[in-house]
Amino acid sequence: MPNAATSAPGKPKSASGAFMRLRHWMLVFSFLLLVALPTGLTGYYLYAFAADQYASKVGFAVRNEDSASAFDLFGSLSNLSGSSSSDTDILYRFIQGQELVVMIDDQIDLREMYTKPQQDWVFSLTADASIEDLLDYWAHAVRIVYDPGTGLIEIEARAFDPEDARDIVQAIFDQSSAMINNLSDIARSDLTRYAREELDQAIERLKDARRAIAIFRNENQLVDPSADIQGQMGLLNSLQAQLADTLIELDLLSETARENDPRITAARLRSEAIQNRISIERRNLGVADGSERAAFADLVGQFESLQVDLRFGEEAYIASLTAFDGSVAEARRQNKYLAAYLNPTIAQTPQYPQREITLILVALMLFGVWAILVLVYYSLRDRR
Repeated sequence: MPNAATSAPGKPKSASGAFMRLRHWMLVFSFLLLVALPTGLTGYYLYAFAADQYASKVGFAVRNEDSASAFDLFGSLSNLSGSSSSDTDILYRFIQGQELVVMIDDQIDLREMYTKPQQDWVFSLTADASIEDLLDYWAHAVRIVYDPGTGLIEIEARAFDPEDARDIVQAIFDQSSAMINNLSDIARSDLTRYAREELDQAIERLKDARRAIAIFRNENQLVDPSADIQGQMGLLNSLQAQLADTLIELDLLSETARENDPRITAARLRSEAIQNRISIERRNLGVADGSERAAFADLVGQFESLQVDLRFGEEAYIASLTAFDGSVAEARRQNKYLAAYLNPTIAQTPQYPQREITLILVALMLFGVWAILVLVYYSLRDRR
């Protein structure tokens, strides 16, 4: 008779024992090959070969000195170097550029500093590195934090020796300060050069005006035509007064004396002489006569025009000289400079490489890649 337990209808059959299939072994093998082994090798390298790195920091900002000078009373001088934010932006790019790397390498030999650990070929620089390789290494070894809102820059430099790290950030600060000063010097030099050119032009204009007056005086044998014409007018007025007296005297003599009276003849001759002299003086003051000498009216007009040019030249010279003195006084002041709020530090303990964090990140990355490959495999397998 069959066993009731085994023949009872609807009761499920017992499951067969679980066992590892080939694909399961392949997953385990792929995990060991793609995740466990690279992670282990990474950890072994980090703790056995990777050299300790020390970090040094420096923080600074571009400061603008706005103290007024005495020459500001004559007019406000424009800023010489632009806004501080623009200078900080330029400085931020300069620190990342090849020019700074070359200057610091010539100063403290960056290649020697970055090739010290012989066994660490991952985190060190190769001995035959080109300037491009050094620049790429610099981008990883020097971290720059820039806050455009406050204009603060903080730099962290890594090296295999704490003294080297401190020397690097000190060199960065020194070269950055020199660059800011150079920008200010260029702007101040331009301002001084423009003021010097304006002053030279004003001096030449003043010399030309004085030279023109000297030529006019030599050609016309006159020091001041205005004074001469006043003398001529005084002489003309005197002659007219004498002519009036002579005519009155002639009228009196004509009424009381005979026609052939010698006094009447003398009065008439005197009157004619005075009238001739008055005509001559009037021609000198008005229009040109038969000679080549110009009339006094024309001479006065020319002289006044030359005097206007002279006064304008003198005023332009005074204004240009004031502007030049102001630009020179402004150039003597260092308007912009670097102010360090964090002096270069020297580390006592290594901060890099961050072995634990690096190892965890490598493991997570490898595990992610392995998981994606497994998902792709099972997705393709299920479509068959």
